[in-house]
Amino acid sequence: MEKKWQLSFLFLLPVLAALTFWNYSNRIYDWDMPGYIGCMYTLDYPDSPDKVRELTFSSIKKEAPANHYSDINGTDPKDVTRQYFEKSTESFSQQLPYYDIKVGYNLAIILLYKIGFTAPMSVLFLSLISYFVSGILLFYIFKIIFPNNYWIALFLTIGMLLLPPVTEMSRISTPDMFILVMLLIFMIGLLKKWKEWIMFLILFLIIFIRPDYITFTLTYLITAWIYTFVIDKKIDLSYFLQAAVLVILYFSIIKFYNFPGWRDLFYDTFIYRRPFILTQPANFTFQDYFLILFEKIVNFKKVTLIAVGSLGLIFYCSKDKWIRIYSGFIFVNIYIKFIFFPQSATLRFFFGFIILLLIMLFLAFSKKYNGFRLGKNP
Repeated sequence: MEKKWQLSFLFLLPVLAALTFWNYSNRIYDWDMPGYIGCMYTLDYPDSPDKVRELTFSSIKKEAPANHYSDINGTDPKDVTRQYFEKSTESFSQQLPYYDIKVGYNLAIILLYKIGFTAPMSVLFLSLISYFVSGILLFYIFKIIFPNNYWIALFLTIGMLLLPPVTEMSRISTPDMFILVMLLIFMIGLLKKWKEWIMFLILFLIIFIRPDYITFTLTYLITAWIYTFVIDKKIDLSYFLQAAVLVILYFSIIKFYNFPGWRDLFYDTFIYRRPFILTQPANFTFQDYFLILFEKIVNFKKVTLIAVGSLGLIFYCSKDKWIRIYSGFIFVNIYIKFIFFPQSATLRFFFGFIILLLIMLFLAFSKKYNGFRLGKNP
């Protein structure tokens, strides 16, 4: 059986390479790219913000197709705020703290740049590498779930990699694909029941890459503590120590990089993207927030259908408390993310959690139907 797994993995590798090249051929130079490139150049030229802005946009203009660049600089479709970013150093510099806080992601971009990639390709290639690695990790996860059915593992891996949100994440300049790698490593640790300190290290790296995942890491620690207390009848205070360290890491990053705050992020994303953050206060009321939340949740039907449907099937197929509790933890995080960042029209913001929930669903199927061999488990 192990030889068959090895052969199926060898079959998967060229498929992964072909899919990665396909995504490379359809790569998108999007309007998040200047922020991450600007953070990188700021390290090289900390006292020359004008040079940082000029290098950022000139490096993108040199590589990007004309229609991609016109979207980046806000000329087609017309976006006055993006036009300020390209022309005004003050405006562009004030946007960088939104990007600076993704420390681990930025360090990975810098590494690629230092070994010879161009600035724009350093950002894009990181997503492509992450896509390839995610395929390997997914295959390994399905090998854990279906230890006697390598065909299912192979086809599920390829099927997930072909999902539109996943291919989109691999083609754009965001940390979504990179953080998916960490979420899949986290999932392997969860399934294999790795030691507590290893899981903490993974949580630490997740925050280091994307501090906004603090809610995910803390809810995991709360869930693990509850499971240990209720099911195993143990009181493990180390979870509180881990949570304290992660909170300190989160606030240290936020403070060090002068992150404007959730209120500013919400205002710039859902109300009005300000050209000058420091001179235009982010004023909105709770009523404004709830109106936006209500409007967005109406358009959140696709994610809700997938999430609720998956959780319902998990509870139907499995009475295992471990599966139910940790599936609930993943499900809750979809809506925690939505409450803080209700970008309902863009699946990629929630798709990492959806993939984790689908993995739990396949685990429940495997337990119920004996890895899809003949006959059910008693």
